Amino acid sequence: MIDRKKRKELLLLNVLKNTESPLSSPKIADELSALGHEMSERTVRLYLQQMDRDGLTASNGKKGHRITQSGLTELESSKIIERVGFLSAKIDQMTYQMNFDLNTTSGTVVINVTLVEPGQFAKKIPDIIKVYAGGYAMGHLMTFLEPGESLGHINVPEKMIGIGTVCSITLNGVLLKHGIPTVSRFGGLLEIKEKKPVRFVEIIMYDGTSIDPLEVFIRSGMTDYMGAIRTGNGKIGASFREFPAESRDTVIHLAGMLDRIGLGGLVRVGMAGQSLLDIPVSEGRIGAIVIGGLNPVSILEETGVRAYSRALAGLIDFKRLFSFEEIESRIRKFL
Repeated sequence: MIDRKKRKELLLLNVLKNTESPLSSPKIADELSALGHEMSERTVRLYLQQMDRDGLTASNGKKGHRITQSGLTELESSKIIERVGFLSAKIDQMTYQMNFDLNTTSGTVVINVTLVEPGQFAKKIPDIIKVYAGGYAMGHLMTFLEPGESLGHINVPEKMIGIGTVCSITLNGVLLKHGIPTVSRFGGLLEIKEKKPVRFVEIIMYDGTSIDPLEVFIRSGMTDYMGAIRTGNGKIGASFREFPAESRDTVIHLAGMLDRIGLGGLVRVGMAGQSLLDIPVSEGRIGAIVIGGLNPVSILEETGVRAYSRALAGLIDFKRLFSFEEIESRIRKFL
């Protein structure tokens, strides 16, 4: 049970979360009133003072207060019960918001963001390149977010950078624009032997979790990317999707077009109504395995580098992406 004080803090955090600029105490009180919650300016001010001390908010002087990353984490954690199934809803939301045009190669795509110190990241570039080169990544494009830059609810702290990798949900968005609906069933750990997919050894259903499955596997130390890049035998992130059976040829065609522009990630496509890697498929549908978008940066935590990864972080213009082959030259500006 959340006590009265905590509920008021969460109300304030929720107001600050939904604005990009700092808010003053009077403005926050007005926003709360509009939402049906009466709280005086003085009460708001006293709460903000304590929340500043707790690191949940930060003062920008006369401009007001803003929510911090700790505040966002607190807000998300407090609503964990309400957010069961949240990931499925977010996948649908991102799929519809994405406006990438495959024919003109323009528009926005969904990316994941990993926060890490530039020096630590630079040490692992050779291994990250091998993940891309080995075909264990969602295409071959990525981007950097600079210190102070924001995407969605993620703010890149000073002395850190954001590593943007293409999210596999980008595939959903492209297919939807071509009239093909996608059912995202689960994320899992895909065992590979001699560089070929063998079976899923762990799975988490998207409609029963509030956190991306690959984030869970990464933090739990369950992945084996080093084995994948060294011997072709390991455990990597992947997901399972379903499409209408009649769309199979079109899906394969569009996947080929995505491959050519660096956004490919379709590992295998099944046949109508038939199991794929022992995963049963609904009648009238085909199953497909899609590579995990966080795979390239997952190798950081696997090798002892502290990093914070968030899948489905936000949308970014396709023009911001560059080939992984440029990674070494582009990282220099941050070192």
